[in-house]
Amino acid sequence: MADPAAALATQLKNIETRTGKSLAELKALVAGCGQDKVAGQRSWLMQALGLGYGDANTVVMLARQAAAPPPASADPLDAIYTGPKASLRPLHEALMAKIGKLGPFEVAPKQKYVSLRGAKRQFAMLGPATKDQVELGLNAKDLPDHPRLKKLPPGGMCQATVRIAAVDEIDTTLMGWLRTAYDAAQ
Repeated sequence: MADPAAALATQLKNIETRTGKSLAELKALVAGCGQDKVAGQRSWLMQALGLGYGDANTVVMLARQAAAPPPASADPLDAIYTGPKASLRPLHEALMAKIGKLGPFEVAPKQKYVSLRGAKRQFAMLGPATKDQVELGLNAKDLPDHPRLKKLPPGGMCQATVRIAAVDEIDTTLMGWLRTAYDAAQ
């Protein structure tokens, strides 16, 4: 498999050669192009410098990374559980402690939730739904009908969700659904 860092370095060298501009100059051009959104900046680079879609997109992404402020915290849950949803973090942590007893899995933080992945695929998603509830998405096809479960249309990342407002709702029924989803992802 090719080394991604080496591939990026080669791509940037080729872009600099074709445009006659250094990466720093290209980033400055993106910053001063008058466009705020990625699509607008990418289109501007394609038109102004004749770059292809992939090359323009790479330059825009690198320019945006450089312009982004460093994250305030290394813990992604700090960004997910902020403001009025901060009070939900203990509920999230209590549920994660119970899920941790199912066996090994990977936690992949996203912007607004965490993805829980087994050996083969995602088995659950967890994040704030409202200021009073967390939502647990379950990736399991054979869950029984139940008043607490909201079944979702086929083709999504999860087949059902359940909202949880208190630690006592993390009961044997919920853990059974999680066990089904976890086992299917192994």
